[in-house]
Amino acid sequence: MLEGTRRQSAAERLWEAERDRVPIEPLTDAYPDIGVVDAYEIQLINIRRRLAAGARVYGHKVGLSSPVMQRMMGVDEPDYGHLLDTMVLSRNTPIRADRYCHPRIEVEIGYVLGASLPGEGCTEEDVLAATEYVVPSIELIDSRIRDWRIRLADTIADNASSAGVILGDARMSPADLTAAGMDVADIEAVLYAGDAEITRGNTNAVLGNPTTAVAWLARKVASFGVKLEAGHVILPGSCTRAIDARPGDNFRAEFSGLGSVTARFE
Repeated sequence: MLEGTRRQSAAERLWEAERDRVPIEPLTDAYPDIGVVDAYEIQLINIRRRLAAGARVYGHKVGLSSPVMQRMMGVDEPDYGHLLDTMVLSRNTPIRADRYCHPRIEVEIGYVLGASLPGEGCTEEDVLAATEYVVPSIELIDSRIRDWRIRLADTIADNASSAGVILGDARMSPADLTAAGMDVADIEAVLYAGDAEITRGNTNAVLGNPTTAVAWLARKVASFGVKLEAGHVILPGSCTRAIDARPGDNFRAEFSGLGSVTARFE
């Protein structure tokens, strides 16, 4: 565990790295005794700083939601980060890659809540009942840690490597999905760069069911006094591998039965 002044120092290092777009060495090297609780508290220090400057919480994201990533990090549960309104990106406006340290994109569906979720004890049924609609999305991730040399505490402290989110136009409620014979846990997704397919996946890669990831998130954040509220966008985790984003890249993610979303970089 880190004392308060060391948590503050770690948070300041991440803040400066993002502000100056100059990544730092891993916090797990600088603070070998850093733990998961320390990392979440460091994340919250910088989130509170942004909220004090006028940002608002737009939602949350789940990271490390695939078994492969969990084995890589040596953990048995996901992690999470905050999405702020300052992270919302437009499909119609090119994204400046030089605003980030090492940007990558991930393909996932987003859950938009029509009602707040319970915390402790939240179930998949609660999530579906509270979900106004699901939407195709691309998450922009970035690491303020040099060369993505991250361990678990590094990415948690760094707001789960959050950087941005783009939502598509399609809107389908859980009832719409059922009526269309679709299962939120079995939606194919294909990512294209230009006309070339570069990766594909299925939403069942996210803990077997992305709704499971949202329910886990509601329970997890409750232990930190946070609630998933009506209007929030929840990203449950990527169903494809992360792809580097460079100036000139044009991406399109196609979701079977759900539509598409695009991202352009300059």
